[in-house]
Amino acid sequence: MTDLAERVADTVDRINDVAARYRHGHDRPLGSYSVVDGAYVALLGVLGLAAHRRPLPEVSVKDVALVGVATHRLARTIAKDPVTSPIRMPFTRYDGVSAAAELDEKVVAKGVGHALGELLTCPFCLAQWVATGFVAGLVFAPRATRLLAATFAGVAVSDFLQYAYAAAQQIESE
Repeated sequence: MTDLAERVADTVDRINDVAARYRHGHDRPLGSYSVVDGAYVALLGVLGLAAHRRPLPEVSVKDVALVGVATHRLARTIAKDPVTSPIRMPFTRYDGVSAAAELDEKVVAKGVGHALGELLTCPFCLAQWVATGFVAGLVFAPRATRLLAATFAGVAVSDFLQYAYAAAQQIESE
């Protein structure tokens, strides 16, 4: 048993050495990121087991486009929208507005909360989780998932049209 304890201690020391080299003096919650990464891998495992005996759907280019546009919109809604700030509030501090209908928030939580705060305030980071949800939805409830994805894709198209309209107005007024 002592040999096992020594090997575990040696492995922990090596991991800490690599983490210290990676950080090189910066405060990075690598252990907390590992917890969040582990949760994602566990989620994938559960989804994989649940889908194991199900016939997997054919995924068309249309599905990929729909999921992509819907993922973009839902990830930005969760990460930046003022109305979803209560979701981010335990991990962040309001710092102002960053764009039209988007907030600028600073992550203030520590440990795993910091990792979650970074995930919840980064639409690029959050997109992987959101896309996983949509793809899982295509496996377990494809019609409902396409309907939900169409809603968010419609909002994304509307957003781009709003910006195009505002740009056209600005050009016309110049």
